[in-house]
Amino acid sequence: MPVRTGVGSGAGMTLINKILIAAGMILLLAGVALGFRAVSATGTNCGSVFQPAAGITPMACDGRLNNAATLVTLILVAGGLCLAAALTVKVVRDRVTA
Repeated sequence: MPVRTGVGSGAGMTLINKILIAAGMILLLAGVALGFRAVSATGTNCGSVFQPAAGITPMACDGRLNNAATLVTLILVAGGLCLAAALTVKVVRDRVTA
């Protein structure tokens, strides 16, 4: 059985995996936290992305809530991509070492 050394060795892959998992979890938690953060427009409390305030005029808050929703979505997608990359690295590493 050949001995593997260098960048593609098992120890380096697990470090990359841990970094991707940590980054993915941090991004997911940050996205959820930003989703619950209150947004305001011209002194009006618009609520949050996940729970808009009751009785607000839609036109006053639409732009701010849409921008916040876009930011939350991008951060959550980036976190999901990091976790998917970590899974891919693990699967590739397991197939190469098998």
